[in-house]
Amino acid sequence: MAKKKPLHKHGIQQRLGILLVNLGTPDEPTSRSVRKYLAQFLRDTRVIEIPRLIWWPILFCFVLTTRPKQSAKKYKKIWTEQGSPLLHYSRRQAQFIEKVLTNKFNGPINVGLAMRYGNPSIKSELDELQKAGVQRLLVLPLYPQYSSTSTAAVFDEVSRVLRSYRRIPEIRFINSYHDHKLYIDALVKSISKHWESNKPGDILVFSFHGIPQRNLELGDPYFCQCHKTARLIADQLELPDHRWQVVFQSRFGRTKWLQPYCSETLAELPKLGRKSVDIICPGFATDCLETLEEINIENREIFMQSGGQSFNYIPALNDSPTHMQALCTLISQHTFGWPETLQSYDAGKAAVEAKESRERAIALGAEK
Repeated sequence: MAKKKPLHKHGIQQRLGILLVNLGTPDEPTSRSVRKYLAQFLRDTRVIEIPRLIWWPILFCFVLTTRPKQSAKKYKKIWTEQGSPLLHYSRRQAQFIEKVLTNKFNGPINVGLAMRYGNPSIKSELDELQKAGVQRLLVLPLYPQYSSTSTAAVFDEVSRVLRSYRRIPEIRFINSYHDHKLYIDALVKSISKHWESNKPGDILVFSFHGIPQRNLELGDPYFCQCHKTARLIADQLELPDHRWQVVFQSRFGRTKWLQPYCSETLAELPKLGRKSVDIICPGFATDCLETLEEINIENREIFMQSGGQSFNYIPALNDSPTHMQALCTLISQHTFGWPETLQSYDAGKAAVEAKESRERAIALGAEK
């Protein structure tokens, strides 16, 4: 039997790693692929807190027998030549951030991209970062507002994977950036740019992904952080209170979710004389099914059929320069003090020291 090689290798220069994590997407817009994705997503106890004894029969006997086909049709409406918009823009974000921070920092850096559900998985990306020699790791869930259903779910999976590691990297984790100045500035500039070529609507609607009302009552700060994000944007735009509103979308099941509901609000606005609406989704770092299909197709139709005259969806920040600047600054702030971020760090000297360390280890009997 061949001798198993040790995972630890002497003399590898330590690196700084950044792991970006987005929610996820099916690999293809097919019922089979969507079912696989939804099965992983809806089995997470952070997402669905109903006891498994009750929830699993519902999930496997009803939800996963009907919803995949319905969702696959929706995914086909937004699928592009590059595949899933969420994965496409997330990849561009990771590539941009790695390029900028490689030039900014004084040491080697690797930026990985993972999906909490689907591919690439958190495990596969953490494994790749480990192989590259990453021993300082910053995890950035691409959820500006913290929720146990999203941010904490990323923490759970990162922790689960790292439990199997013999050597744990030094780790930092960004919980939220809902009120970060550059993130707010990027959203303000996006809205202002839209209004340069489009007349502002009667009202600006901020739509955030919904969560059960019970989560708020149990201490989840998501509701409050969503409102703060919207308020900070409205303040910079100098909008009076009657010119903007927060709503919540993507309700699932029969339980009470955060209100007001997006679809119900859009159906009511024309009756109140708000015939034109601008809508933006500040909780989504990239455009995805919830923005491109649910908002810009389904809810557009609801609004127009209810008497609306003009519906303008303002795209997610995606890989816009202002968004990338915000994320790079956020990462720089949270990695401050690590060797690669310091002016005094000498990457060349560190490489020489790593080589010398390897030579000493081999001299003491380590494998070459």
